[in-house]
Amino acid sequence: MIVGVPREIKPDEYRVALLPVGAEELTRAGHRVLIERGAGQGSGIPDEQYRENGAEIVDSPVDLFGAAELVVKVKEPQPAEIALLRRGQVLFTYLHFAASETLTRAVLESGVTAAAYETLRGKKGDLPCLTPMSEVAGRMSIQEGAKYLERPQEGRGILLGGVPGVPPAHICILGGGIVGQNAARIAAGFQADVNILDINIDRLRYLDDIMPANVNTLYSDRHNIREQLQRADLLIGAVLIEGARAPRLVRENDLKLMKQGAVIIDVAIDQGGCVETARPTTHSKPTYIVNGVVHYCVTNMPGAVGRTSTYALCNVTFSYVMQIAKHGLHAAAALDPGLANAVNMCDGRLTNKAVAETFGIPFTPYEPASRPR
Repeated sequence: MIVGVPREIKPDEYRVALLPVGAEELTRAGHRVLIERGAGQGSGIPDEQYRENGAEIVDSPVDLFGAAELVVKVKEPQPAEIALLRRGQVLFTYLHFAASETLTRAVLESGVTAAAYETLRGKKGDLPCLTPMSEVAGRMSIQEGAKYLERPQEGRGILLGGVPGVPPAHICILGGGIVGQNAARIAAGFQADVNILDINIDRLRYLDDIMPANVNTLYSDRHNIREQLQRADLLIGAVLIEGARAPRLVRENDLKLMKQGAVIIDVAIDQGGCVETARPTTHSKPTYIVNGVVHYCVTNMPGAVGRTSTYALCNVTFSYVMQIAKHGLHAAAALDPGLANAVNMCDGRLTNKAVAETFGIPFTPYEPASRPR
């Protein structure tokens, strides 16, 4: 199979979808690997390392997309890339279709078969390709929150851990999953006052057992959220519904409850955001202010730490890339129901029910066993 890895063109995206060791393993197995020139530069991986490990360096994305049977990326395809997709080709990347009807319809029209990292299920029912980036984003959320709470960044001028005689910052985390757990762990290390809210009581019990004393758990309901908004110096949006748009837990009117200069880090923005006033931003222009509250809504947070994120991501995704290259997507998905769950589109049909319901697009179940091998 011909595997193509383009250079990411989303603004401020520095990750790459394949490591040199991956190129070596694929070529050793008899596959052809095409890497767009400069694809690994943002992660500190020069073209020469790919070439030394069997990959071919391609100058033009047109040539790469034109030849590749399997396109492996990090972020959702941008308009210039969508124009290069075609029926019969497989796209394997983060897609987050529920956040954008425009993206969904454009990729659907291309006829490509699209498999999403974020809906791929592991053998334990987990989301293995989403987990490493959620870990990075959760940890980064506190790092970014600490920065934007500083007064020169238009925040409240709060030090997360406080000092003797001065109370620490109060941090509210909406969602106790991978993002929320990692955010809480880092915030606790800063000695902040932390509350995690979730609707899963078993998850709250688990978090209560493993977290230090300065992290408390609360059931996520409307009254508790409003109470937390009044206290919060930093709010982390960390909710996730697999494949679907994030629920709006904080409404625009709720911002009136928050302190002037408080900060919102909406990690859920790549699924539409859990704060009504959230809109996508970039690392170049990461924040804006609504009702005196600083909003940070960067859709590719882990891209800022490209080297760490690339290695963490490829450690998980490569085994699936190899299986798709070896068997073809449909045969590989027939062998692995978790991989079948990643297929959001197939030959111009939408196979993700949550996305179909979100945008009113006809839904077609994906049946890999009936597809040609």
